Amino acid sequence: MPLITGTKGQVPLRVKGRALVDNLKFNLIMAIFVIKIGSSIITDDLGLSEDRIESIVDSISILHDRGIDPVIVSSGAVAAGKNKLNIKGRITDINLKQAAAAIGQSSLIWAYEKAFNRHDKKAAQVLLTQEIFSDRIRYINAKNTLSTLINYRVIPVINENDTVAVEGLKFGDNDRLAALVATLLDAQKLIILSDVDGLYTENPISKSAKLISVVSEITSEIEQCAGVSQTLVGTGGMCSKVQAARIATENSIPVYIINGKNSHQIIDILDGKDVGTKFEPQPKKNTARKGWIASGVKSSGNLIIDDGAVNAIITKGTSLLPSGIKKVDGQFKRGDAVYCIDKDGRKIAKGLVNYSFEELIKICGKKTSQIEGILGFKYSDEVIHRNNMSITIKKITSI
Repeated sequence: MPLITGTKGQVPLRVKGRALVDNLKFNLIMAIFVIKIGSSIITDDLGLSEDRIESIVDSISILHDRGIDPVIVSSGAVAAGKNKLNIKGRITDINLKQAAAAIGQSSLIWAYEKAFNRHDKKAAQVLLTQEIFSDRIRYINAKNTLSTLINYRVIPVINENDTVAVEGLKFGDNDRLAALVATLLDAQKLIILSDVDGLYTENPISKSAKLISVVSEITSEIEQCAGVSQTLVGTGGMCSKVQAARIATENSIPVYIINGKNSHQIIDILDGKDVGTKFEPQPKKNTARKGWIASGVKSSGNLIIDDGAVNAIITKGTSLLPSGIKKVDGQFKRGDAVYCIDKDGRKIAKGLVNYSFEELIKICGKKTSQIEGILGFKYSDEVIHRNNMSITIKKITSI
């Protein structure tokens, strides 16, 4: 296929289905929008609603035509399979839920395939699990695969691999997945389609509820506004969407929660109009590696650290030494991620440890000069090196 060479490599270019000439040089600056679509938006009592999918795809195709690279994170496989099996209500049996996902997945991707074909666009199914975000090599491989699809102007349709990912079926799975994908791709925007207009001051059923148009920082009050809710076809709620917004905004990605049944709002965001709830991005504080540590890899334990270690990490940006550790919790291996927690239970930092749980039990509170004498060996003076640490709190007001 003829290609154009842009800032992100070679990109196939077509106009009305015909490829342009080879070797065309073009400075193509791409912007990636990750769009999360929940089950409640694209399903009804009969299963998948192809009309709703087509309506959303119409708007996404306009983004694509205007130079944006959309990446879709879509729920709906379990809901589609559930209706094929004539199951009513919420599925609680994990094996049945996985079977429903397997049955519904083909219907879901086929619905997107048909909808994008109407616009002469190509879609690709991508199934991911949480483990991909916990392993650095698989994390990079996933990024390379998605980047290649984007470079070829193919629209990825991503879903949790529900047929094998037991833990991924828990509350808030695809909201979190969308935030992780946005971080993975360093997206310009994360747009979450909800069944309400955005985040309200209280349950939107209440007459006194007011839509919050802009959230500059996710505070405990904002989290209280989100509450906890679920639908019969979805596993998330506003609470999981706010949690996803926290992940993305902490990686400098603005997040929008809009009403998915008004799909034109996707275009309104591109045009700079005020719709739904916008979560402002926070100043970028992590490299790509530290962003992966902060959001991608799961914590396997906790290190309770003293005030001196807290101050050194926050104000001086130093590594964590064994002398600053008061207590070790959890079972983890060398190289796993753990949280550094102060005496009040606040998560100060998250990092990759140079010693296992069993080893740290023996050397916590000790000087670096004592490590080899206690263990018989020494990997490093640092328990967590500052290059493998992501700060999770901005400042400590009092110690």
